[in-house]
Amino acid sequence: MDQLAQLAEKYPDLTVCLPDIQRAMEVLLACYRNGGKVLICGNGGSAADSEHVAGELMKGYLLKRPLPEAARRKLLQAFPKNGRYLADHLQGALSALSLVSQTALITAYANDVAPDMIFAQQVYGYGQAGDVLIAISTSGDSTTVVHAAQVARALGLHTIGFTGQGGGKLAGVCEVTIRVPYEGATAVQERQLPIYHALCARLEAEFFAE
Repeated sequence: MDQLAQLAEKYPDLTVCLPDIQRAMEVLLACYRNGGKVLICGNGGSAADSEHVAGELMKGYLLKRPLPEAARRKLLQAFPKNGRYLADHLQGALSALSLVSQTALITAYANDVAPDMIFAQQVYGYGQAGDVLIAISTSGDSTTVVHAAQVARALGLHTIGFTGQGGGKLAGVCEVTIRVPYEGATAVQERQLPIYHALCARLEAEFFAE
């Protein structure tokens, strides 16, 4: 049984979201197949979720991720004394950056320019056409997140929104919006978490399963 089927079996209330989850999966797979990266943003609990998703993508989640042999050889050739240690203690990564972590940049931008542009500026600075922005807002109306999605769309990034059932302004901006069928931050976040896990598990299986 694949990850999305398992998700639907365990959380039948999320069945209504499956078409959008599948679309999001296709966008993410295409991004990584083409050498792109994923940027993630949100506020409060959604900021914590941004960190969580980046962590699952950047290191082993459910599977081991040994380095490709070519990367291992480069380390051994460059550093004969400890290249093996380096190679043995690195893992395959799916490039992902949580935009909520850049404390100095965020506080400087909020103070000097505009607080509602703290993520949009990073999308402008880090983003390249073909990358993906995952924009998380339980209401769909978080201005910092909506502005980031708008800049992403203008620059040619793909955009995936995670919201509650209303979708808010974010649903009108994002290429794909996964709207869990709940209202209120707690209920929405509780059902977003298993979706993140299913997506991360599917991506890991695609690129690192033996």
